[in-house]
Amino acid sequence: MVDSDRIGTSNYFWAFPSKASNIRKRKIDDLEEQLKESEKKRVATEKKIKQASVGREDSDSRTELLEQLAVKESLNAKLQADLDKYRECDPEVLEEVKTQTVMAKEAVNRWTDNIFSIKSWCKKKFYMEEKVIDKQFGIPEDFDYID
Repeated sequence: MVDSDRIGTSNYFWAFPSKASNIRKRKIDDLEEQLKESEKKRVATEKKIKQASVGREDSDSRTELLEQLAVKESLNAKLQADLDKYRECDPEVLEEVKTQTVMAKEAVNRWTDNIFSIKSWCKKKFYMEEKVIDKQFGIPEDFDYID
């Protein structure tokens, strides 16, 4: 570890032999502290595992209860799948679809109105016929508001 400093127009370099050993000692101390913390966490986790495993020993009644749980969970999943099949007929879902349809229709009519406004502006500004504007911008002949 070489240190340097600029004093006036000169550059000075120096090294202390104890600096490298102090850095290593500090690094070792930090690593030992991390090791102690990790060991404490490991011991605490093992203690929690032992506490959680109390009452979960393998027995006939526990096995039977776990089997019943698995059967009921599969039944629940099946019933949920059946419910999802009929979700599109749910009145709440149908009402939401209706509101989204109305909102979409309003948005389409708003954009249609904007296009008609631009066409009107182009007719007045550039003295163009409506058919020429429709052809230039690819607007179909049956373009109109949605009712």
